Amino acid sequence: MIWDQLQLKPNISAAVRRAQLKSVRDVLYLSGPDLQRRTALSCSEVQELLTAAAAACRRHRPTTALQLHHSEHQRSKSSLRLSAACPVLDLLLRGGLPVGAITELSGESGAGKTQLGLQLCLSVQYPPEHGGLSSGALYICTEDQFPIRRLQQLIAGQSVLRSEVPSSLNSCLCFSDHIYIEHTADLESLKVCLSRRAPLLLGQGLVRLIVVDSVASLFRCEFQADDWLERNKQLLTLSSMLHYLSQEFDASVLCINQVTDVFSQSANSLGPSSSSVCPALGLAWANQVMVRLMMLRLQETVSRGDESSTLRRLEVVFAPHLARDGRHVAVWREGVRGVVLPE
Repeated sequence: MIWDQLQLKPNISAAVRRAQLKSVRDVLYLSGPDLQRRTALSCSEVQELLTAAAAACRRHRPTTALQLHHSEHQRSKSSLRLSAACPVLDLLLRGGLPVGAITELSGESGAGKTQLGLQLCLSVQYPPEHGGLSSGALYICTEDQFPIRRLQQLIAGQSVLRSEVPSSLNSCLCFSDHIYIEHTADLESLKVCLSRRAPLLLGQGLVRLIVVDSVASLFRCEFQADDWLERNKQLLTLSSMLHYLSQEFDASVLCINQVTDVFSQSANSLGPSSSSVCPALGLAWANQVMVRLMMLRLQETVSRGDESSTLRRLEVVFAPHLARDGRHVAVWREGVRGVVLPE
């Protein structure tokens, strides 16, 4: 470390060299009194040295509360949303999924979570005036093979699902060319994907949506019940990566989650009060997401022409900007659509 780069007073730089402190780490490893003894500097000069050394370790300048307030104010005025490609769902979500944050979508097997994830991979490719972000999607599979046939079916049905979009725009978008698929069989490969491959795609503007399907499967496979401490550490590491990617590159992150049974309704504070299941991974993970959605599979069936679909309900469990509410949906050939039931 060249101490002159820290813009220290000449006597402080000379004292540091005499004490043979060669790096910022050497300085920060010592307490204030130890530095005074090693350098023979005054208390105020030692404090100045520690402040300069700490500042040299920061990648970015610290953000003040006033700057955060102004940035949140600007974000609230021009906050981007990724449309769910359904007016009913966009009304529920106030425009769609927030950009720069993590959204969780949980539900039982067959509830329609992957269907909505695929639909968002297509929606993100539309220009902002049609609810998209003019970019692609990174879809990370952790348990099943990527449903390529269903994706092709959804692509073919875009003109039906997005009838408000000009047909010329639908025909010129090459949807499948802008969905990047990764398969991660263990937690380590997932972290490699998020730390190396995802920043490259995001940095080049190729993607602005990351879908992890699913976030719980790897943790359930790799950790036993008594490994909760290490599991929580890994959860925090994963969430830190996702937060960084969403905020640094102004992207939307969707984490699809599994569910676990609830035996006492009084203990179910993490999921809808009407459900007998709640999202997996517990409170440690719940504190890392900004929006928690749950897809419930109901008993009723709805029909439309020659098609029929099991009725679902998408519910908002918690979000700072959304009411705790829900809407009925069905999965049709062209995608997920809201259903208005007769009263």
